[in-house]
Amino acid sequence: MSDKKLIVILGAGESGTGAAILAKDRGFDVLVSDSGGIAPRYRQILVDEGIDFEEGSHSMERILSAAEVIKSPGIPLDVPVMREIIAAGIPVISEIEFAGRYTDSKMVCITGSNGKTTTTSLIYHILRKAGIDAGLAGNIGNSLAYQVARDPHPVYVIELSSFQLDNMYDFKANIAVLMNITPDHLDRYDYKFENYVSAKFRILQNQTAHDAFIYWNDDPVIKAQLEKITVEARRFPFTEHREEDTAAYIDAEDNMVINTPGTSLSMPRADLALHGLHNIFNSMAAALSASLLDIRRSDIREALEDFAGVEHRLEPVGTIAGVQWINDSKATNVNSCWYALEAMNRPTVLILGGKDKGNDYSEILPLVNEKVKAIVAMGLHNEKIMEFFTANTSLPVVSTDNLNDAIAECQRLATDGDTVLLSPCCASFDLFKSYEDRGRRFKDAVRALGKS
Repeated sequence: MSDKKLIVILGAGESGTGAAILAKDRGFDVLVSDSGGIAPRYRQILVDEGIDFEEGSHSMERILSAAEVIKSPGIPLDVPVMREIIAAGIPVISEIEFAGRYTDSKMVCITGSNGKTTTTSLIYHILRKAGIDAGLAGNIGNSLAYQVARDPHPVYVIELSSFQLDNMYDFKANIAVLMNITPDHLDRYDYKFENYVSAKFRILQNQTAHDAFIYWNDDPVIKAQLEKITVEARRFPFTEHREEDTAAYIDAEDNMVINTPGTSLSMPRADLALHGLHNIFNSMAAALSASLLDIRRSDIREALEDFAGVEHRLEPVGTIAGVQWINDSKATNVNSCWYALEAMNRPTVLILGGKDKGNDYSEILPLVNEKVKAIVAMGLHNEKIMEFFTANTSLPVVSTDNLNDAIAECQRLATDGDTVLLSPCCASFDLFKSYEDRGRRFKDAVRALGKS
């Protein structure tokens, strides 16, 4: 029997497979255990690497002999395998925490209820455009652990969910970006918003006065939490209008202004590739991050002007018979849908629905009443959506339980000059494998309309 320490990795997706490769390269015994089926791509990697794995069940006796468990972010703590691991006192960490032990690279980390994917992608775009050898990791890109093991970079740009932050302890962000905090994933946090807020603020742990904290200054939740805690890092708040000590804002001439100790940048808001107030904030956070990494102003400006955007985030699909179709499948919470509606400038048929995470739809009600002409609910359980919007609006509200019917209803309700917006407010797992699957199938269905 080997005397090497056993690392057990729960979940054989991108993060789990990457963690397994890093653990193997660092001389650990490794077991990858997945209660479901492992995707063929990842199974083949594990076979090629000679890494022990199991799928469809967990070998609890061996799992409970682990020195440490690396858990996929998607696995909640209340499932039986996790309850036994916790009861046995085995340390549980995230793939990001594990990877951070084996690199001294600079870490730019982004979290928030909304905007983190766009901001992460935009920072990465700026760095690559400036010739920086950067890696993209976390919720997007490739596994950080895999990159540390086989494809190292001096800088990593990492999108972090609250689930990843939950199991990070010694990892440190050199630049921490907190976009906003609104209720989300409350089903994973005992339906206590304060638990979710605390998870998001873990992005600041271990920061020192040499590090940076970038955040939205006008977020009431962030403001309230900052009054309760001590922040060691240098602060770089951004806001819509200039306020005392803000590092980024829109001036009276409608220019985006960025001010850091090493960089002062001003550019017309109209020149930004991304439009809408939420995207102004994403651009500010990205520009501040790049400025703190000493990227030249010309590179920042050029990258902000030509960024192509993120798939499934306010992604134009096409215009058919005068109706504009937009894929915002990544809007898996109510606040994200609010930002999408805020950007709409035409009468909108709104597709909502999916797996509800404790949603409060009152947040989007004023924008729905202002901009939406009809609502199409698409999900297996539409009762909450139907009840709320029927009671609080005079709009047509239609229930469907599949994509094809939802598209057909949108065609019936939308006329020349309208927009159909898929911005569901909900997770996708009732009808789809993921929000990506939902978005791609929506795009395929819309494109098929254009050919019919």
